[in-house]
Amino acid sequence: MPYVPLAEPLLGQKEVEYASAAIRSGWISGRGPQVEEFEVKFSDWLGVRHAVATSSGTGALHLALASLGIAKGDEVIIPAFSMAAIAFAVTYMGAKPVLADSEASSWNVDPHEIEKKIRDKTRAIVVMHTYGHPADMDPIIETAHRHGIYVVEDAAEAQGAEYKGRKAGSLADVGCFSFFANKLITTGEGGMLVMKDEDVDSRARLLRDMAFARHSVRKFVHSRVGYNYRLTNVQAAIGLAQLERIDEFISIRRKNAQTYRALLGEIGGIKLPPELPYARNVYWMYSVLVDKGKYGLSRDDLVRRLGNYRIETRPFFTPIHQQPAYAELGREASYPLSEFLSATGLNLPSGNTLTEEQIEYVSSKIHSLSNMTNHA
Repeated sequence: MPYVPLAEPLLGQKEVEYASAAIRSGWISGRGPQVEEFEVKFSDWLGVRHAVATSSGTGALHLALASLGIAKGDEVIIPAFSMAAIAFAVTYMGAKPVLADSEASSWNVDPHEIEKKIRDKTRAIVVMHTYGHPADMDPIIETAHRHGIYVVEDAAEAQGAEYKGRKAGSLADVGCFSFFANKLITTGEGGMLVMKDEDVDSRARLLRDMAFARHSVRKFVHSRVGYNYRLTNVQAAIGLAQLERIDEFISIRRKNAQTYRALLGEIGGIKLPPELPYARNVYWMYSVLVDKGKYGLSRDDLVRRLGNYRIETRPFFTPIHQQPAYAELGREASYPLSEFLSATGLNLPSGNTLTEEQIEYVSSKIHSLSNMTNHA
């Protein structure tokens, strides 16, 4: 019985060569020529002016908010259905996360719900491009401009996704990326924040590196409270090799999505992931919704059955207001779409190493389980 992993990185000889060269150079920590080269090449690929490499995607989110001046007492609107790292970054700043529900069409945060949540203390909106599908950015940015607040894109899952022909992460005041091992390109751990404004770039670079005073004769003088969010030179070298293949990786994900769509499209109770007219989805995860009444199994039952066939899957995110760390937010309002997505959503194997044969195996099991339950 074959094993089908959820998402494995695709690494090759270039990654070995570039990382080895960084090691041989002696530049192995958070400073070195590959870090700067990775920043420049990533910003060029994305089409933005500035990029700052970080030790993680969460660090990029935190630095983004810090560089925009978010402070204690401020409010930041975030998707209720999102990775907890977004809420954590807001909390790190002493600000309050304010939740907005999702829209059914894209599974992303609903621009109309964002509008309802803006108050006097609102300073920023963080938008996540869920599972590789871009959010509807134009109305969100228009709302933000009208109210004089910032927009931050969490594009951790959407490297190469496009909104109306523009790359996700390049559309707002700041964009944030993750290079964790299961992302489209990886440095193992790592992240990047990108921006158009030079002052925001300068603040991010200062805060990333412990806020060392730049013009002090004494080395260990810090102009403000900073953080150690540096990406290592060895990781950046791996990132450079991965970036050379990003178009290939996007093509792999989209081709795999086409195969899944052809094989799963006729199964009752399995709702396939969206790709709205304005979007190019990169299918970081091939994500489906499971309707128990039509399919015959609940999402959780399907997870267990596929696990018996050595197929690794992952349920959708738990909404922020259902997280124990943020239980108080669940008492303020309800978020029915976020709860629906969380209860029925399933991520199928989706990595860059996934083969057509593996997709056929996964799909055949989803078919057979449906037939078994509907004819029991």
